[in-house]
Amino acid sequence: MDFSQAISSGFNNYVNFNGRAQRSALWWWILFAFIAQVLAAIIDYALFGTYVLYYLVGLGLLLPNIAVQVRRLHDTDRSGWFILLSLIPLVGAIILIVWYCQRGTAGANQHGPDPLAA
Repeated sequence: MDFSQAISSGFNNYVNFNGRAQRSALWWWILFAFIAQVLAAIIDYALFGTYVLYYLVGLGLLLPNIAVQVRRLHDTDRSGWFILLSLIPLVGAIILIVWYCQRGTAGANQHGPDPLAA
């Protein structure tokens, strides 16, 4: 999956918490969200001197961010509820990053078919 496919997949499935997402879909999406937030902050600060646009972009990307992370956890055959580990300072984030970097289960699992095979 390339950058543009990951972005369109993220927006097309912004409330889809079922199924699976491959590693590249998650990491390209995170890169897009980071770039969008940085650009919003630069534009916001240059034009208005505040960060209103920055927060609006963050709010607009919140649900798609959660959805793609849940689908990525499904690809590793874990429940999407494990995203709540991010509430544990530092340790939770490290665990999730390690899981996000792992290869997904080969073939179908309880969350659907292999996204690489589709």
